[in-house]
Amino acid sequence: MSTVVAESIDSPVFAGETDALLNRFANEPAGPSLGPYLALLNDRLELPDPELAGVVDPRTNPRDLRIELPGRTLEARIYQPVHSTGPAPIVLWLHGGGFIGGHLRDIEYATSGIAAAGNVVVVSLNYRLAPENPYPAGLNDVLDTLSWIREHASELNGDGRIAVGGQSAGAGLAAGACLVARDNGSPLPDHQILCYPSLDHEQDTESYRLFDGTFLSIAPGRWSSAQYFPTGELPAAAVPLRAASLAGLPPALILAAGRDPLRDDARHYAERLDGPVRLVEYAETMHAFLNFPAVLSAGRHAVELIGTHLREVFYPPA
Repeated sequence: MSTVVAESIDSPVFAGETDALLNRFANEPAGPSLGPYLALLNDRLELPDPELAGVVDPRTNPRDLRIELPGRTLEARIYQPVHSTGPAPIVLWLHGGGFIGGHLRDIEYATSGIAAAGNVVVVSLNYRLAPENPYPAGLNDVLDTLSWIREHASELNGDGRIAVGGQSAGAGLAAGACLVARDNGSPLPDHQILCYPSLDHEQDTESYRLFDGTFLSIAPGRWSSAQYFPTGELPAAAVPLRAASLAGLPPALILAAGRDPLRDDARHYAERLDGPVRLVEYAETMHAFLNFPAVLSAGRHAVELIGTHLREVFYPPA
């Protein structure tokens, strides 16, 4: 039975900061008229703006890593706390981007900050993307990387404990990987952290009706979804909210944004999970707020909250 501890975090500045960022995006000059795939390729080349995305936490030592898996090599970046005194839990972190975009460089404030605040080793992964690699390529990357981390834990300064987490599409992959591991009898992560997770497809919820188009659209018939999701009935690993049962999964920290079309998916998943769940909703905040910590104080707060939560999970008082 689910044991949900729900919290709402609000600040007088959240709404104004969100409005200002949304206005900034709305007023950016329109680029050249391109087809969706060419536009996607251009987006993938765009580097994050430090004035929005922030910078790497100086309390960590990042280093690049190549993860050799059957038939492919994946890029990753490891964030090790500078003052770590010994082996620590490892957190596999997955960026967002609608399963077609995103990159580990977009979220370095979050990944490095979580490592520092949580005293954990964060492995930030560039999983394969659609349309070149539709479902289940990215999910298989996550599953195989979890196995790789277990096999190489000592080389990563890990202590054997593993969590998996991510943002938006990455959070959906984390949740899907936990479902597959449960159903296959594979070792489960010790914890999951799902930030404004993408857990369903073409859903009709109150938050969709209220906030679709607020930075993110999940409207039916999107080009991006058609590139990723298989046709026909969708497997639960692709849309975890549709799983017949959410029993037997790791304890979870779930973050939601108050002005996000995916807000209700986070709420419903928290309610259905069987076990300890902490649901934290950031009021008046938009989807992907962890990507813009330099201008959204909710993003900065959330990074510290995730780190503190992981410390409480992995380093409980004696």
